[in-house]
Amino acid sequence: MADSSCPWPGEDPFYRAYHDEEWGVPEHDDRALYEKLVLDGFQAGLSWITILRKRENFRAAFEGFRPERIARWSEADVERLLGDAGIVRHRGKIEGAILNARAWLDIMEKGEGFSGFIWDFVDGKPVQNRWRSMSQIPAETDMSRALAKELKRRGFKFCGPTIIYAFAQAVGMVNDHLVTCPRHKACKALA
Repeated sequence: MADSSCPWPGEDPFYRAYHDEEWGVPEHDDRALYEKLVLDGFQAGLSWITILRKRENFRAAFEGFRPERIARWSEADVERLLGDAGIVRHRGKIEGAILNARAWLDIMEKGEGFSGFIWDFVDGKPVQNRWRSMSQIPAETDMSRALAKELKRRGFKFCGPTIIYAFAQAVGMVNDHLVTCPRHKACKALA
């Protein structure tokens, strides 16, 4: 079978660049993982391209997604963000990002690190799936259900099993590029 990229980004150059350069690349930076988890939470009910197009606005509004700062935010910060047309203005998701920053800090302070914590759910290395069509890719798995349950237990919000599976795909915990996509082999090599 000839090489054929994953079809989901379509022909949009912005979306295609995300697919080709970022999606599925193993991420181990604690702060970057927090950012991606929050953005995946904001994506719930929307398309990823909507969030991707607003990502720089989110980064500015959320002070570079620095959890140590966001954890100290108050109602005034929530109100400020509710007035920011450059992001998705959803009170529950904004408040969830603050709670997630506090939960993230708790994990960091206990010494395990956020990266180590989440990567333990895949034994520290990306799961190499071998999907041939988009219809084979699940919306959630046993791993995403277990990680979602543990995140919720630790105080995280907007982290159900479907959001967590999308997060795992984005941060390279699972390689869900189709086997016909050149990025499948490239991401596998990064593992």
